[in-house]
Amino acid sequence: MHGLINRAIQAFVCSTYGVSRWRDVTDSAGLGFSEFEAMLIYTDEQSQNLLVAMEQVLERPLPEMLEDMGTFLVSNPQVEALRRLLRFGGVNYVEFLHSLDDLPDRARLAVADLHLPGLELLETAPGQFKLLCQSGLPGYANVMMGVLRAMADDYGDLVILEHSGAQDGAEVISVMLVETEFSEGRTFDLGVKLP
Repeated sequence: MHGLINRAIQAFVCSTYGVSRWRDVTDSAGLGFSEFEAMLIYTDEQSQNLLVAMEQVLERPLPEMLEDMGTFLVSNPQVEALRRLLRFGGVNYVEFLHSLDDLPDRARLAVADLHLPGLELLETAPGQFKLLCQSGLPGYANVMMGVLRAMADDYGDLVILEHSGAQDGAEVISVMLVETEFSEGRTFDLGVKLP
């Protein structure tokens, strides 16, 4: 698994549960280290051991933690670059949803050896969608649930999300757009403001 993904898990656990709990997780996983390098590739076994240890040490269901991590990735100032990448997908939430098909390719433009599983958006009715999350990354659909929820808040829209099982080998997230402009969204500027 790409180091950027493991590094994101590290940032989430350290920020949410503390550095000492992170060290407990890495010790339990038997990694022999506690810091991931963002640009290295780690074995699937190391990453899987990390996820198992998270669930055991932090005593929370892994799907819940991964969804919280998806929210963290969008809403935490530490990882503002990901929010910016996602916001370039559209001026509103529906445009953002339609841009998700291209997310793995956009991620590869930013980091050439980062391979995210495919995403496919199906519009089933006005304001109702299914997002198909292809396999290949453990917990990917759970993380995407958190990302979708946080992005709805970012745009100020009210949505209902549900993990709807599997379809054609992909995990399905149902998205129902209840109300646009439900609340004031977060501001977003195309240009980055330098300090």
